[in-house]
Amino acid sequence: MKGMIIFCILFFCSTMVLTAASPRRLKYKQILKKIEELETMVKDKDAELLHTPENPVEGCLHTAVTCFKKGVQKLNPVSSQANAEFTQAIRIVSKLTYRGSGEQCDSTCESYEKKTPKEFLKGFANLMQ
Repeated sequence: MKGMIIFCILFFCSTMVLTAASPRRLKYKQILKKIEELETMVKDKDAELLHTPENPVEGCLHTAVTCFKKGVQKLNPVSSQANAEFTQAIRIVSKLTYRGSGEQCDSTCESYEKKTPKEFLKGFANLMQ
């Protein structure tokens, strides 16, 4: 009986550990949420077109993330009223880090098609998912 209780306690504890979200996963969810918020705050008309990586191959993920991080710095808010929220969202998104596999990628940011800021952010959100 005592062994059964110990087994149940260990089973419960191990289940809780397995279901806990990793800090990296939580960080990615937060960044994805901020990207989605930026879509509503970003200036889309008369804005600079940005190189938007789409469907990067496994070895080029680091290049794609770098392109998105550079592009985010070029975004502008639709109005000056949303500037504080906009700046905070940009800061959080810019903290994204990705450790690549070390493979060399033949593509550069300039090799990707330029798109509007909203399309750029949708592409970034797709990569994050």
